[in-house]
Amino acid sequence: MTNLLFVVGSLRAASASKAAARALVDRLGSDVTCSFADIGGLPHYNADLGDVPAATGLIKQIHDADGLVFVTPEYNYSVPGVLKNAIDWASRPAFESVFKGKKCFVISVSGGALGGVRAQSHLKYILNGMLAETYTCKEVVVPMANAKVDAGKLNDTAILDFAEENIRGFLKNL
Repeated sequence: MTNLLFVVGSLRAASASKAAARALVDRLGSDVTCSFADIGGLPHYNADLGDVPAATGLIKQIHDADGLVFVTPEYNYSVPGVLKNAIDWASRPAFESVFKGKKCFVISVSGGALGGVRAQSHLKYILNGMLAETYTCKEVVVPMANAKVDAGKLNDTAILDFAEENIRGFLKNL
């Protein structure tokens, strides 16, 4: 069975990014094994720290996943620091990290009208720099996301249909 790791770029319990990820996991059903990375327990990246158990755990999760699904909010026109920090921990050694050749799918979420397209662009650029393979499709963006959450899950049928269609295409390429 295909194993997807969802990496959500927000730590907020009521995050629209988490709500979107939860709704997509529900739609994928038993066809896929889905898990979530816990990026909130990582210290600030510092190579002097050496072996950090939380980073080792994240790297193992990424390694064991057939594909990664990033669901990121947009903070100040880019990705949240906590997401970049997690990526930095898992991106070592440079050009030979667990990200090399890893299949990735990117979704962005925003309370604004653009749906996080700037964050999505930045995240794809970062993933490219680590030699990850980002799935090419029309961008999956969730604009005005905060108003589209009900009971902890995104409830925009049109966006969820579009996202699911593209994630199923991604799954075929794993």
